[in-house]
Amino acid sequence: MAKIKPSKGAPYARIMGVGGYRPTRVVPNEVILEKIDSSDEWIRSRSGIATRHWASPEETVTAMSVEAAGKAIAEAGISPEQIGGVIVSTVSHFKQTPAVATEIADRITSSKPAAFDISAGCAGFGYGLTLAKGMVVEGSAEYVLVIGVERLSDLTDLEDRATAFLFGDGAGAVVVGPAQQPEIGPTVWGSEGDKSETIKQTVPWTDYRDGTVEKFPAITQEGQAVFRWAVFEMAKVAQQALDAAGISAADLDVFIPHQANMRIIDSMVKTLKLPEHVTVARDVETTGNTSAASIPLAMERLLATGQAKSGDTALVIGFGAGLVYAATVVTLP
Repeated sequence: MAKIKPSKGAPYARIMGVGGYRPTRVVPNEVILEKIDSSDEWIRSRSGIATRHWASPEETVTAMSVEAAGKAIAEAGISPEQIGGVIVSTVSHFKQTPAVATEIADRITSSKPAAFDISAGCAGFGYGLTLAKGMVVEGSAEYVLVIGVERLSDLTDLEDRATAFLFGDGAGAVVVGPAQQPEIGPTVWGSEGDKSETIKQTVPWTDYRDGTVEKFPAITQEGQAVFRWAVFEMAKVAQQALDAAGISAADLDVFIPHQANMRIIDSMVKTLKLPEHVTVARDVETTGNTSAASIPLAMERLLATGQAKSGDTALVIGFGAGLVYAATVVTLP
C-alpha cells in the first residue's frame, strides 16, 4: 500500500485583516413606515434599529464583496496573488450557478484560488471562518478570504410588519492566514432542522416562475420563537465556545454576536453574565440585520472606532435560518 504524503500546513490560523462595505444609501425607519402600520418608537423598542443601508443597482453582491475584500487584504499586509481560497457566505446571490465566489476571486486576484459559496444564513461567517481555518492548517491554502455578503433588501417584503424593518445590505470580509499560536478557537456549531419553519423563504423560486404565486419570494420569520431560541439556546452555545477555548467570560475583551436584534444581544449579555469591561457590538442600530455580513461588519466598526483593539480576545456567534449556529473565540487582528 502506497503511503500518502502528509499535508504541510500551519500549526494554527488567525484573522489577519478585516474589511467592510456599507451601501451609500442610508434608510431611516420613516421610509419603512410608509408601507407598514407601525411607528419609529415601536421599531426601536422591538429591534433597536434606527437605520439600515440598502444597495443601489450598482452595489451588487460582487461589487460590495470586492470592496470589502480589498480592505481586508490590505490590512492583512499581503498581496491579492497570495490568496489561495475564497469562501463566500450569502443567501442573496440569485444565480444558482456559478458560485459568486468565482467571480469575486477573478476580480481581486490572478492566482486562481479555490472559490465556493456556502449557504448558512446568519451563521455563514462562522461556518466560513471554520472552513478557512481548516484550509490553512491542512495546508491547501496559505491565505483564505472569507466574505459574508447580503442584499437582503431584495428579499424583504416591505408590507410584512414583522420583518420589513429588520434587514439591511452590506459585505464584510476577513483574511485568514498562518499563526504560531492558537488565535481561532474550536468552533461549536450545529443545526436544528426541526425548527426550519421559524425563518424561511416564503415560497420556492419555482412557485413564482410557474405563476403559482404573484408575489416575489421574501424572507419571513416567527419572531417570538426565534427570540426565545436565540436568547436561551444560543447563550448555551456561546458558553460552550468559551469552554472549548479554555477561557471564561471574565477573560473576554469583546463580544460580537450576530446583529439580529438589540433585545437579543442585550439578553444574551445578561444570560452569559458578561462583565462590564467587555465591549459589546451593537452595530445593528445603524446597519440592521445583514445576515452573513453582520459579524465582520461589526468587527470592522469596533476596530475602526477604537472600541476594540488588535490582540483583543473576542467571542463571535452567528445564528439563523436552518436553524443553524456557529460560535468561536478569536483574537482580533
